[in-house]
Amino acid sequence: MLIVSVGINSGQNTDPLFASGFGGFYTSRPARFTFRRHQEPTIQGRFPAKSRFLPTSTRAPMALSLAEYSDSLDERNLLWPRVQAVAGVNATPTIKPLAGVKLVLWDVFGTLIRITDGKIGFEPSDEARLQIALDKTIHEFNMWNHMYRRPGPPWQSLISLYRDIAGRLSMIATERRGDYTEVDMVDVWQSIITRLFEKEYQFDEGHFGNLRQFSEKVAFFFHRNLQATEARENAVRAMHELASLDVLQGLLADGQSYSLVQVLHDLGQQDALPPLHEIFRPETLLFSTQLGIRKPSKTLFEYAVSRARSIGIPASAIVHVSCRLSTDLAPAKAAGMKTILLAAEKTGLEVSSAQMKDPATRPDRLITNLNQLSSIVGPA
Repeated sequence: MLIVSVGINSGQNTDPLFASGFGGFYTSRPARFTFRRHQEPTIQGRFPAKSRFLPTSTRAPMALSLAEYSDSLDERNLLWPRVQAVAGVNATPTIKPLAGVKLVLWDVFGTLIRITDGKIGFEPSDEARLQIALDKTIHEFNMWNHMYRRPGPPWQSLISLYRDIAGRLSMIATERRGDYTEVDMVDVWQSIITRLFEKEYQFDEGHFGNLRQFSEKVAFFFHRNLQATEARENAVRAMHELASLDVLQGLLADGQSYSLVQVLHDLGQQDALPPLHEIFRPETLLFSTQLGIRKPSKTLFEYAVSRARSIGIPASAIVHVSCRLSTDLAPAKAAGMKTILLAAEKTGLEVSSAQMKDPATRPDRLITNLNQLSSIVGPA
């Protein structure tokens, strides 16, 4: 079973990321839904008698949490890719208040967080970015001497394996017809690292944790180099304004297991966030890899609605905010939510004139800046 859950001061997670009220961040799944989850990659190859990793249910003593690892990268002043400048669009906002809104579910990448390509993915539009990200990852984690090498730069020895694993994971069938499989990048990198074991690859368990935790950190580092991210203008301000109106917030987005750390990192670079337990609830945080399916999977939106209903919030009191109509707002509307289209820049914006005219897909409101949101969901 797989649901995001957060226990306040429960001791389930001592990660400093959640010290302001999030005591634990784990997953479970309600009995009423059945979802197919990607299986752990099969570990193949020969291993020395001394294990290189711990069981995935344990954490190596003193190993860095993902949030701590993220902080350690910032301390090194590494060079990261930058998001391209905003290319504006001509749009007229409609900010008439919507009555009865109790929960705002943010789409993340492309909406709350600006990202290269406008949405999260594992195969960028520019292959050179993939080559650079692979090359940096190989050197960062000392993989070169443990790879099956080909003539040419280091990335050339890994790119085919990376694409092969990601491609095979993307073809895994979903439990429900019509849903779309999400690729778990931690699975991809765990499979790659497993191949490195065949040539005596090792990593520091005391620093990185067990194999799964290490794979997550590798995937996190790789993705930060693959796709640049930054908080959208007025993102933190909008979250503060909603919190001051006692409007609950959450995330309903395509993303990875490390995406929450990345999101909070980027928001924190813009300004101080409200205490997390004051804006989020366990039932309002949902990334696609938690269910193994991505937008526009109908099951993903039904699941988000069911979790909100479990804390007394009906679908009609939820607003989903996104820059995409077909994959995000249209299925959200079909699930009973209200919808707000963000038309702030060309990158990531997915909308057509036909969709804007169709009552089944047309958003309830349109904004061009996140600071307009409180005028819509605040007191009428």
